[in-house]
Amino acid sequence: MNRLERERLRLGWSKSELARRSGLNQVTVIEACNGKRRLGPEQLAKATAGLGWAGDPAELMEEVEPL
Repeated sequence: MNRLERERLRLGWSKSELARRSGLNQVTVIEACNGKRRLGPEQLAKATAGLGWAGDPAELMEEVEPL
């Protein structure tokens, strides 16, 4: 599980809600949360803003322990 997915779950958001809040395509969010796609710098900036993430945007793609 990557940090993007963990933060989404922590907030109780669906993948479509994360896509809406971040301005990213829903397929992009689904693939990123499932670990099938790495987000580029612009996409990471949007995901960071959408989540309200205060850390380094690159940390959202790091593997973490599930909740």
